[in-house]
Amino acid sequence: MRKVLVDIAERTLAAYVTTFLGLLIADGFDLTDVSAIKAAAIASLPAALSVIKGAIGSRFGEKGTAAWLPRRRSGDRA
Repeated sequence: MRKVLVDIAERTLAAYVTTFLGLLIADGFDLTDVSAIKAAAIASLPAALSVIKGAIGSRFGEKGTAAWLPRRRSGDRA
């Protein structure tokens, strides 16, 4: 269970950081502007959705991870 929680936390943090940085870059790094503050607040939404996705994946996807798709086995081909 601990591995799943770490996996979900990693995915959530990655979703938040990439979205936050993308919105800051798009806004021009002006943190004094109200729209930049709104963008930072909006950046938390994909991270929240990532938690939900991870919870669903840990329940119905690959056991022991937050992934939805099963892990490819060493003998499997694409």
